[in-house]
Amino acid sequence: MAREVVTPVAVLDAVRRSVGAGLHDLARIWRGVVGEDAYERYCDHVRAERAAGEPDHPCLTEREFWRDRTDRQDANPQGRCC
Repeated sequence: MAREVVTPVAVLDAVRRSVGAGLHDLARIWRGVVGEDAYERYCDHVRAERAAGEPDHPCLTEREFWRDRTDRQDANPQGRCC
């Protein structure tokens, strides 16, 4: 029975892929925690409403979205540090 030989290059490549995937997941989680993905989630929500037959309203541009969100937060402050 032949035994498979694992080269150091193959091991390092597997480690690199694993670490890269972990860092990608960590970055995605961090974006969710700090709210950086809010515009993407908003666009997904608008698309889902349109697909469900809800009344059509234009999707805000990213600039309009962030301005509206900031204005709403200023008008209705919730528990936040700053």
